[in-house]
Amino acid sequence: MANTDGNQISYTDLKALLEKSQNLFIVDVRTKEEIDKGRIPGSLHVPVDTVETAFALDAAEFQAKYGVAKPSPDGPELVFHCQMGRRGQLATDKAIALGFQSARNYTGGYKEWSEKEGK
Repeated sequence: MANTDGNQISYTDLKALLEKSQNLFIVDVRTKEEIDKGRIPGSLHVPVDTVETAFALDAAEFQAKYGVAKPSPDGPELVFHCQMGRRGQLATDKAIALGFQSARNYTGGYKEWSEKEGK
């Protein structure tokens, strides 16, 4: 597994990207039950056990299934997150293996996000 610091992102970095990047693509890999309790605005729900299948879909299939354009492997910032970081790292590693070199894991996860955002 490619668990290097280079593919991780902090809360501060994620907030900065949310404010300035038009191309930020945030993927929430938690369960539906977790997401029902709150989510990072603008994130796309792709459960961790389906990340590999989802990001292997062609662009049209991805669009049809998720209602958004599939990010290109060399394209926008791609950030995965879960509740506390472990599943997000698994998803990031899967995406990198599929060629998404800009994929990163938000290590604080929704737990840190909700604490800092006062949710």
